[in-house]
Amino acid sequence: MHHQQMRFMWLEITGKCQLQCDHCYAGSGPSGTHGTMTVPDWRRVIDEAVSLGVELIQFIGGEPTLHPALPELVDHGLERGLDVEVFSNLVHVRDDLWDTFTRPGVSLATSWYSDDPLEHAAITRRPGHLRTRANIAEAVRRSIPLRVGIIGVLDGQRTRQAEAMLADLGVTDIGYDDLRQIGRGVRDRPQDVDQLCGACTSGNVAVGPDGTVWPCVMARWLPIGNVNDSTLSDIVAGPQMASVTEHLDAHFEPIEAPCTPKMCNPQCGPSCSPACNPQSNCRPKGTCAPSYTCGPCSPKDRTCSPDMSCRPNQCRPTR
Repeated sequence: MHHQQMRFMWLEITGKCQLQCDHCYAGSGPSGTHGTMTVPDWRRVIDEAVSLGVELIQFIGGEPTLHPALPELVDHGLERGLDVEVFSNLVHVRDDLWDTFTRPGVSLATSWYSDDPLEHAAITRRPGHLRTRANIAEAVRRSIPLRVGIIGVLDGQRTRQAEAMLADLGVTDIGYDDLRQIGRGVRDRPQDVDQLCGACTSGNVAVGPDGTVWPCVMARWLPIGNVNDSTLSDIVAGPQMASVTEHLDAHFEPIEAPCTPKMCNPQCGPSCSPACNPQSNCRPKGTCAPSYTCGPCSPKDRTCSPDMSCRPNQCRPTR
């Protein structure tokens, strides 16, 4: 069976995290593990991703910096010609990881909640505000490409003050996303496809710590296979992927343009990275995928993510 062109892949290399955020879509925390995937397994998956046409990979978790093989896996991705983003909480960055992050082709992403350490800790359930702030400043000082997503979780949250603090630190790529009710983020409704952007199967794929493959890290209840049982190529061309794609296409039809799921803002809609439309009230919490310039689907000076089906416009990373 013919498979569609893949461009972007999440590698969720661990479920372990120093924080225990109330809204974590993956349910990660200190008791999480690195799962059953070995380093050779991850290297194989990266190789298979390259063969599928993937250009950009993101290491995510959990907290990917807690995985001892992160530098090795980043290097492997770079050696295979991929752009690499590491999505980290930036609570703690070892010296050797700064060396990894400053390599050409590597960028960072993180989440941020408030200028107030107490409010920040109330959301993450752990201290870490000052250390994350210091590491954001260090990334800027080292000229590492960095994007920061402010996530709205609490009523009255100091998100505008948080944005001002980031700007004062020298961060130029700042997005805002609202809570998405997935994982620990569930509040008043079950997790379902309405929490997704509507383009999960548009050239994206995610692999979890046990080898489970999802069309998106947010679509965890829609597994399409496991890389320990099948090749990535067979999975994305397989019947489960076709079934999930059909299910999502049917739910989100009609789509008037690549970036307009009917569930949301007619200009662009939500995604797993900072949404195209700064006025949208439908943005989910993720900031999980690197931003792409998207031509017709967004205002000229805004960005959109791979999740928004902008690839037909030949989008490329903004950095």
